[in-house]
Amino acid sequence: MSDLIVPDHLKQAKQDSARDMVGAETEAEKDAKLATQLPIPCGYKILIGLPKIETKYESGILKADATVRNEEVASVVGFVMEMGPDCYKDTTRFPSGPFCKKGDFILLRAYAGNRFKIHGVEFRLISDDMVEAVITDPRGFSRV
Repeated sequence: MSDLIVPDHLKQAKQDSARDMVGAETEAEKDAKLATQLPIPCGYKILIGLPKIETKYESGILKADATVRNEEVASVVGFVMEMGPDCYKDTTRFPSGPFCKKGDFILLRAYAGNRFKIHGVEFRLISDDMVEAVITDPRGFSRV
C-alpha cells in the first residue's frame, strides 16, 4: 500500500495516530501498521476517503458540532483510494469503461455506502455504480 494516494487531511490523521501508537520503533513500522488497518475492497467495491469538513462558515462563525456532523455524514464528494478487483469488469453494465480511477475526486449520493471510521477519520465503501461524476476540484461542492 505504499503507492496509496491520500489527501493531506487523511495523511495528517495517519501521522497523528502513528504518534499515539506504542511499541513501534520506526516511522516506517508505524506507517506499515496503520496501512494494514485500511480495508482492501472486495469485489466491485470502492474505498472512498471523505474531504475534511470546515468547522467555520466563510464569515468566520463557528459551525455547531451537529452541523459539522451532518455535513460529514451527508457528504457528496469523495476521494477514490482503492478499488476492488471486480470494479467495472462487467462490460454490459459499463460499456464505455470505468466511471473513475484511483486518485479521482468523485460525486456520490448523500449517505451512500458503508460508513466507518478509523482513528477518527471517516471512510466509505461504495459500489462501483454509485459514482455519479468525476470532478477535478472538490472545493465548493456541498449538498443542497
